[in-house]
Amino acid sequence: MDTLIFLIVLTAAILLYSVYQYFRQKKIVKTLTEEEFKSGYRKAQLIDVREPNEFAGGHILGARNIPLTQLKARLKEIRPDKPVYLYCQSGSRSGRAAQMLYKKGYKDLSHLQGGFKKWGGKIKAK
Repeated sequence: MDTLIFLIVLTAAILLYSVYQYFRQKKIVKTLTEEEFKSGYRKAQLIDVREPNEFAGGHILGARNIPLTQLKARLKEIRPDKPVYLYCQSGSRSGRAAQMLYKKGYKDLSHLQGGFKKWGGKIKAK
């Protein structure tokens, strides 16, 4: 019985944390449709937070590859005074990247709804 109660409490805690993170992310980063993203990404810093092998397989024209795993070490490559447009494969890593950037003082953050797999615009592949 004690194990069951523990599992219920643990599950509830995980669920509450997930809900908290979801709403926190909504406050920090603007989620843009493909059309909204296309209309503004040329005036912003376009960052692909996927790993280099994913980037090499195809990326949005003009994007820089700064993988989420390297973001902390490469923050100096991103200007805090300009808008930052982020994307990943599906949208989850770019949300985490936005949270990390927000903590470091970046305020104008946007990411592509659905990520690269929903992108229908121009791409570059090696």
